[in-house]
Amino acid sequence: MLLIKTKKELLSQLSLAKRKGSLGLVPTMGALHQGHVSLVVKASSENTTTVVTIFVNPTQFDNQEDLHKYPSTLKADVALLEKISKEIIVFVPIASEIYGNEIASKTYNFEGLDKVMEGAFRDDHFNGVGTIVETLLKLVRPDRAYFGEKDFQQLQVIRKMVKLKKLPVVIVGCPIVREPNGLAMSSRNERLTKSMRNEASFIYETLQTAKLKFGTKSAPKVIAWVEEKFNKHHSLKLEYIEITDIETLTPIQRKQKNVKYRAFVAVYADDVRLIDNIALN
Repeated sequence: MLLIKTKKELLSQLSLAKRKGSLGLVPTMGALHQGHVSLVVKASSENTTTVVTIFVNPTQFDNQEDLHKYPSTLKADVALLEKISKEIIVFVPIASEIYGNEIASKTYNFEGLDKVMEGAFRDDHFNGVGTIVETLLKLVRPDRAYFGEKDFQQLQVIRKMVKLKKLPVVIVGCPIVREPNGLAMSSRNERLTKSMRNEASFIYETLQTAKLKFGTKSAPKVIAWVEEKFNKHHSLKLEYIEITDIETLTPIQRKQKNVKYRAFVAVYADDVRLIDNIALN
């Protein structure tokens, strides 16, 4: 397995890899867990060579404290990847290698996908996401790139960016991987205390019940029920609950036939911000 830190060395290795067959890309910010592993396993099964990038992208953090607290576990990450496949290229650049002298994001027209939910609470977040993913896709030029559905809004934004930029890559969405108690796997979970990690199982439990209620209740009633449940659970603070059309991410007004809906939540467990979502129909 190759550990590469510069674009020049990466491009040299990619020219060799592409002669062997197809290329998969799994962009990550490190602190890898079984959710990441599922993406890498799928990429490795569908491609001859897989590139895993480990880069904590500064342009997608509106909260600098959150950026500085983001866990860094490179040694453990590399050891985990080595167990999956020897045909993995790990790209670990520093910010100047990606952005040069000016760390700044581009501005995109995501046609409203970036204005709701995460976009409403995290200024310029999705411009930062779009910038780094576009940069990596143009650098690596993979046949396929893999992203988890835990960040479903991000997945839809990336699909839109690829369409806007007419990039020749297939974006593959992969199911959420959960801890035994149902908590969606996230690098941020490592910042939770053991007791809070157990408490956070309430998030998925509530989403599952909301899904059942969505079959017979109106969306506003389901949303109100979720808000009430969190108001009574003092260890967790609900930032938002939204039910949207999965294609446009437009908040639901009234249920329509042949439209797929998803419920999204953001929750604070102490000072750790967790997100999750569930397909409703």
